[in-house]
Amino acid sequence: MLVIKRLDIEDARSLIAGARAKATEIGVPMCIAVVDESGQLIAFERMDGGKITSTIIAQDKAYTAAGAKRTTESYGTASLPGNPAYGINSAIGGRLMVVGGGLPVIVDGEVVGAIGLSSGTPAQDVECAQAGIDYFQASRN
Repeated sequence: MLVIKRLDIEDARSLIAGARAKATEIGVPMCIAVVDESGQLIAFERMDGGKITSTIIAQDKAYTAAGAKRTTESYGTASLPGNPAYGINSAIGGRLMVVGGGLPVIVDGEVVGAIGLSSGTPAQDVECAQAGIDYFQASRN
């Protein structure tokens, strides 16, 4: 029997709490999305002051990271003209994100979901997403 590991609502809340804490620390209100392994939204938070346009971007970053099982940032260089994935950002109705801020969540070597953040610079989005994962992983131990 195939058993699929996936994030649940409590896991999503933990990921959001860790990301929110880092966003508060750096003074950048974020939009934070957590999806399951198939890219379906589990939980979302738009911090007070999070950019309105970032609500969709955060969700698409999480969707991309879960579906591709890799960081959104890793698509950046690969999608430039002349590179193997040129134009991929227009795939899937434009949902595929190629800027930093979407990270897969890995448990026991398997992608069980992803977190996506938007409202800061790509580096800030990545920093807060990683803080969410770190917090989640620490809470599991």
